[in-house]
Amino acid sequence: MSDTLSVLLTNDDGIDAVGFRALYDALSEFTDVTAVAPADDQSAVGRQLSNDVAVRTHDLGYAIDGTPADCVVAGLESLCPDVDVVVSGCNKGANLGAYVLGRSGTVSAAVESAFFDVPAIAVSMYVPGGGDTPWHEQATETADFANATRTATYLLKHALGAGVFEQAEYLNVNAPIVDPESDPAPIEITRPSTLYEMTAQHDGNGRITLHDGIWERMRSGDIPDPAGTDRRAVVDGKVSVSPLTAPHTTEHHEALDALAETYLDTV
Repeated sequence: MSDTLSVLLTNDDGIDAVGFRALYDALSEFTDVTAVAPADDQSAVGRQLSNDVAVRTHDLGYAIDGTPADCVVAGLESLCPDVDVVVSGCNKGANLGAYVLGRSGTVSAAVESAFFDVPAIAVSMYVPGGGDTPWHEQATETADFANATRTATYLLKHALGAGVFEQAEYLNVNAPIVDPESDPAPIEITRPSTLYEMTAQHDGNGRITLHDGIWERMRSGDIPDPAGTDRRAVVDGKVSVSPLTAPHTTEHHEALDALAETYLDTV
């Protein structure tokens, strides 16, 4: 039996994305990587699941005509069922804040893995944007993702043996884009930020524009997020690592118990 760590690598930007290749190349140096990733861009699809998906072989593994959650289920149930860990990314664009977790295809792949009791790491990179080059036209080389790949490599080498996944079911990693003039970004253990700045503007002609104002605030550094939160860490040039659990939690609610007791008296 091999002692080499086996990894299912997926993402939501698509199997040919530069961030995916950056992570694949980095992990292939010390793990047995099987790519099971969407054939095309599946950003922000959350945990959307299909009834059946087409699969075809790819130079890196398997390309799935489906979502990141599809890829995890197909991989863990059929294509590579004996992997040690699932890694999702590297996403070009940060996945920060509590409200983003359920939207993100990158994070949702890690959540899906948790229900299989397989440890997972979601990896994303913050690209500030601004200036003359739009953010989606930046980070075109694998070297741009070095903070993210370096962190993912470190965590895969050490987190399982250190018992991290005895408490966390997945890690949400967000790294700043590489600054060639700076040292490697340090790691900070964080919790998801709770600031929410979605707005909706009606133009009066049948269109409503939805906008997340947090990105402009991040570029300017004008965020109220306190120390210890994921967004604050990334804006400060650190790699945010949030240890998270996947199942929804519940608590005892006396007020709801009382309503349940009187329900039949009202119908």
